[in-house]
Amino acid sequence: MNVTFNRESGMCTAQLEGEMTIYTAAEIKPMLLSLLDDCSEPEIDLSQVSEIDSAGLQLLLLAKREASRIGKSIRLVGHSPAVVECLDMCNLTALFGDQVVLSSQQKQ
Repeated sequence: MNVTFNRESGMCTAQLEGEMTIYTAAEIKPMLLSLLDDCSEPEIDLSQVSEIDSAGLQLLLLAKREASRIGKSIRLVGHSPAVVECLDMCNLTALFGDQVVLSSQQKQ
């Protein structure tokens, strides 16, 4: 899993690339939590997530819960087909409250 951070005037984006699975969860967790600590408007870009399992989903739920606990909101953007499939399968798309839009390339 590759994580890239972009910071601009309080807005921070973590671009995740690769697998969000049980094999990468321990590596990703501290990075996502630091995003919440360091940013007033944290955002997670999921457009390059190639695979996600229940451990990856738990990380997203943890980020949402921790953001809420400290009075921040976190946005999930650029949902990859793997992420959309996982959220749909678990009936959690509405829980995050983020708009899920698939590009024409992702729909194929």
